[in-house]
Amino acid sequence: MTARIVDLRKGILEKNDLLAASLRGQFTEAGVRVSNWVSSPGTGKTALLEALLTTAVDRGIAAAALVGDCATDNDAQRLARSGAPVRQIVTESMCHLESDMVSAHLEGWELDALDLLIIENVGNLVCPTAYDLGEDTRVALLSVTEGEDKPAKYPQLFHSADVIVITKTDIAAAVDWDRDAAMAAIRAVNPTAPVLETSARTGDGVLALLTLLVTPSITPSPQLQEAP
Repeated sequence: MTARIVDLRKGILEKNDLLAASLRGQFTEAGVRVSNWVSSPGTGKTALLEALLTTAVDRGIAAAALVGDCATDNDAQRLARSGAPVRQIVTESMCHLESDMVSAHLEGWELDALDLLIIENVGNLVCPTAYDLGEDTRVALLSVTEGEDKPAKYPQLFHSADVIVITKTDIAAAVDWDRDAAMAAIRAVNPTAPVLETSARTGDGVLALLTLLVTPSITPSPQLQEAP
């Protein structure tokens, strides 16, 4: 029984990876950068995404978003306030997005008209880690309210991340956030990924994150500063 379950899971992942490779080819041909955001619920992922999309629109950067949730289109409605194109993917209780869901929800979009596509994955630190969505950048988000040891508890996600974003830094002092302990936990599982500290409320780090995600030639740096 266990062997059958393992074979089934392997088959599902192989099918997903084949479609992800096809999507990556489409994205590359269209010249659109694609980012897959993964975090636990309540990290402030949607708030940060709204701030980033608004900044992109204000700066003439063609950005769009696909938003994954188990139910409702609440996040898509919220993000639409930015003025960027947004589509909701309702997974109907599935704890992650898969490549076929992304592919189906791209119909009708002209990818070559976009500079940046952000996929906001379902709030979960485990399931999304195994599924490639054709992205060029996987972003792992960690809020100051979650505890500094979160990367140690979920090493697979933070190890696989191309970029690590710390959110809600405007309330770091209020929750006794230990920045040094958090950085040590991050570096223990991912020594090289750039770490950006952000606040959707104040706007800190939002432009730096946008710049990183839309610039193919950028050299990641753990000390990336806010662009002027």
